Amino acid sequence: MERHIPEDLLRDRNWAPMLLLFAEHPKLSSVFNTDYFDLNARLVEIDGLKDLSAQWSHGEKIMLALALHLYNESNPFNLSDLDYLDIKNRKLALEAIRTRFQGR
Repeated sequence: MERHIPEDLLRDRNWAPMLLLFAEHPKLSSVFNTDYFDLNARLVEIDGLKDLSAQWSHGEKIMLALALHLYNESNPFNLSDLDYLDIKNRKLALEAIRTRFQGR
């Protein structure tokens, strides 16, 4: 997927943190493509991403759940799951949370 991200999405409080996680996390980055994202139409294939993640590691699933929750709060996320992340992923998760609640 050509990663031309519309500027308004990079400033959007829901899109920006999710896009940060999909850009910076290796597993999420590997599925940041047109199978799951239509940035022009502002659509994310949430069910497809959840199905795809069935065989992922626990940490990768946590990062996906956080990304989807920051995008749309109707996607559940347990904040205590951050305890299971290694330091690098925890820092990335906290950066995304800051982006969501403070902006860039």
